[in-house]
Amino acid sequence: MTQTDRPRRSALYLPASNAKAIAKARTLPADVVILDLEDAVAPDMKAEARAAAIAAVQEGGFGDREVAIRVNGLDTSWGAADLAAVAASGADAILVPKVNTPEDIALYNAELGAAPASTQLWAMIETCASVGQLPAIAASAATTRLSLFVMGTNDLAKEMRARLTPERTPFLPFLSMTVAAARANGVAVLDGVCNEFRDLAVFRAEAGQGLLFGFDGKTLIHPDQIAPCNEIFSPGEDELRWAETVISAFTLPENAGKGAIKVDGKMTELLHLEQAKRLVAVAKRIAGQG
Repeated sequence: MTQTDRPRRSALYLPASNAKAIAKARTLPADVVILDLEDAVAPDMKAEARAAAIAAVQEGGFGDREVAIRVNGLDTSWGAADLAAVAASGADAILVPKVNTPEDIALYNAELGAAPASTQLWAMIETCASVGQLPAIAASAATTRLSLFVMGTNDLAKEMRARLTPERTPFLPFLSMTVAAARANGVAVLDGVCNEFRDLAVFRAEAGQGLLFGFDGKTLIHPDQIAPCNEIFSPGEDELRWAETVISAFTLPENAGKGAIKVDGKMTELLHLEQAKRLVAVAKRIAGQG
């Protein structure tokens, strides 16, 4: 299974300094747990949070969930120490903030040189500078550990001085640009957080928008957002029925070697077969996580 085939419907941020929240996360149905050393941790708690994140990863108990650690940027007084400490933690991924250029990716990649080969590099897309550099940043996945983008719409709104409404109108071009750059380079991509965690109708609408744009899943700030997020980003019954029909049709002897066939009266190409196989693979993985 490629990294882009792995279910990442829901990615829950947790302050690494909150031991109770981390313990609870081991029982929650989120696909990804992100232990945060950056925004969710006060300056005087950074060192303690760093140690707690490493201890949590090494203790394990997260099952099939991916565990990422979001570090502070290298331009802060904590970033270098974070990277040096978490490189050998055994976390599935290290999430780095405020990436502006492909050179930033190269620098973070070099700092993780001692990490296990399986440790991924994930990057926040949350600055105005990054928007014009998206294709080049994504292309660096070919020569680095980079495997996933995370939208940081809150920070992007702050830099732009734009209003982050439920419709996210000012950010729609950037959402599509980020997804396109990611897909062109085999990089997975997660949508940004929805700040409204009490009104799940608002959350569902925003998550549905993210699905429409092609995101693999969404980052979350509250456990109550996990269930609706998983539902929205899981293949539906109609989708799976279509996928299985397409796969079956292409396996028929009379369709061997064909690049396009008719399925249920519609022209269906090999690209649709690829989409169908991915849907089925993701659904099987989700069912296995049970």
